[in-house]
Amino acid sequence: MTLDDKKCIDFHAHPVTASFRKAMSDLGIDPMEEDGFPLPAWTPEAHLNFMDTAGIDYTVLSVPVPHIYNGDAAEAVKAARAVNEETADIVRQYPERFSFAAVVPLPDIEGTLAETAYALDTLGACGIKTATNMGGIYLGDPQFDPVLEEWNRRHTLVIVHPCRARLRPENVITGTVAAIYEYPADTTRAVLNMIAHRTMTRFPDIRWVIPHCGSFLPYMLQRFTGVSGILASMGMMETVDVKAEFEKLYFDIAGDPEPVQLKMLRMVAADDHIVYGSDFPHSPAPVITAKKKHFDENAEYDGIRENIYSANAVKLLKQEER
Repeated sequence: MTLDDKKCIDFHAHPVTASFRKAMSDLGIDPMEEDGFPLPAWTPEAHLNFMDTAGIDYTVLSVPVPHIYNGDAAEAVKAARAVNEETADIVRQYPERFSFAAVVPLPDIEGTLAETAYALDTLGACGIKTATNMGGIYLGDPQFDPVLEEWNRRHTLVIVHPCRARLRPENVITGTVAAIYEYPADTTRAVLNMIAHRTMTRFPDIRWVIPHCGSFLPYMLQRFTGVSGILASMGMMETVDVKAEFEKLYFDIAGDPEPVQLKMLRMVAADDHIVYGSDFPHSPAPVITAKKKHFDENAEYDGIRENIYSANAVKLLKQEER
């Protein structure tokens, strides 16, 4: 079965491998302390069973958060290599069902450039997974430009995932369980920073996939356009074509796309820039399959469902062949 034959491609799913768990332990990162949510159980076989039940033919695996950085660049480099090699081994066992986006040890620039080359050229990764912020340094920060230059040269697929900012409010629910508020807030914060620094137009051949229906971006896009224009007129930031930056992004629909979020996303994003995402195993299989069944039966999406499931994803993945 070729990529063109896949009826449903999942762009948002996480292999919680033994090497990732070990990396968290070695780095001294506690997922419960960091995100307020435990790492779920996961095996390749359980993931394949879920895919068969849900009607998913192919999955692009990308490691979950927390991001593998605790201030020690050498340890992050070591962790990224171990995680990527184990994930590549899984993909080699099931090449018809899985590919993977490799994790890199940002904010370490040299380590990231080395791991990018190894993952893409030796391990056969289809792309790179990056967090929204790495040790508090956000996507769009100019210090990451050498990495983006290389990713742009390679026409790299880059899958973004939110990662809690280390400084957070105390004693409120949004500061405890990251998935409630901090994840969508951090995604929005990172993408707005990318837009402000003209990341997408300066590096036009990177294929960015933004998660969770764009998080708060459908609301923030118009506001940011207006406020950034005011700031530019006052000399407080460079003029930026927000629409031109935004139009280069792709979005997955992991999370809760119905009844509101996908409608909001479609108000600002083109239908051919939307792909499917399950968020397995962090979302339980029965919950995902129930949501997918509802999406399959919702006549509102009859005109675009197959494109979201397959055609848009195939186009996005095949761009790496250029």
